[in-house]
Amino acid sequence: MLKRIGFKGQNPSEYAGTEPPLNICEHLSGEMISEGIIFGPMGRIVSRFVADMDGSWDGGQGILKEDFAFASGGIQQREWHLTLGKDGQFSGTADDIIGKMHGLSVGATTRMTYRLKLAPDAGGHVLNVVDWMYLMENGTILNRSQMRKFGIKVAELVATIRPKHG
Repeated sequence: MLKRIGFKGQNPSEYAGTEPPLNICEHLSGEMISEGIIFGPMGRIVSRFVADMDGSWDGGQGILKEDFAFASGGIQQREWHLTLGKDGQFSGTADDIIGKMHGLSVGATTRMTYRLKLAPDAGGHVLNVVDWMYLMENGTILNRSQMRKFGIKVAELVATIRPKHG
């Protein structure tokens, strides 16, 4: 049987035992900043952003607020409502997410899958998203996401997420 290769071929189990372990309650908590770029289908940068993020948790329930400021002058807000499950599993909802996001943390990684509905001024398309986060030793999270429509990659995001200092 041919194994999947590349970004889509990753499996969370491959990262079991990697350090430091990514705990979403700990690492997506408090004030954070995210800096990133979005590549279009031709592999060129189509957008850049800086986002202020704020995560809070009460037991197994969390809220993660994201305030994006794009280089184009546009702004976007998202508020995730997160619920912890068993064995590293979690789920979430947000206004622009269709259904639920499904997440799994294993070792130093977290994978999330969800369906994103773009804003009308961005075409209003629904994209299938696979979002991977990799925790670095210094506490910074590297985030890589691929967005697909009809199985074809239409965008890729690369960003950092780190605690906001000062």
